[in-house]
Amino acid sequence: MRNPIKILGVLTTVLLLASCTQESQNNIGRSIQNWTGTDGIIEIYAGEKLVKRFIEVDKLTTAAGTNNGADRPYRFGYGVLDANLNGVADSGEKKVYFEFSDYSTSYIFYENPK
Repeated sequence: MRNPIKILGVLTTVLLLASCTQESQNNIGRSIQNWTGTDGIIEIYAGEKLVKRFIEVDKLTTAAGTNNGADRPYRFGYGVLDANLNGVADSGEKKVYFEFSDYSTSYIFYENPK
């Protein structure tokens, strides 16, 4: 006979996940994605010159309006600021929050080809 407490626990978890808002589901999805180790790089350009690089980026997210749910014109994420642009998270380079405009920022986002 199966353990009724385990079955009740699984059922409760499924019901809780089903009742989550879309934002909560997105947060759970990001947590799973972070746990699986997605490793992206974003490079920001001014003309042809590379001016910023963020490494170990887990996801870029499009901002959404709080009340209307419409997409806002910027994207954001978290990553290690590669201050010396060498492609390595050196000691002293920390994980930071960043955001940039989708309309005026030249950028490339790609998976780290380690």
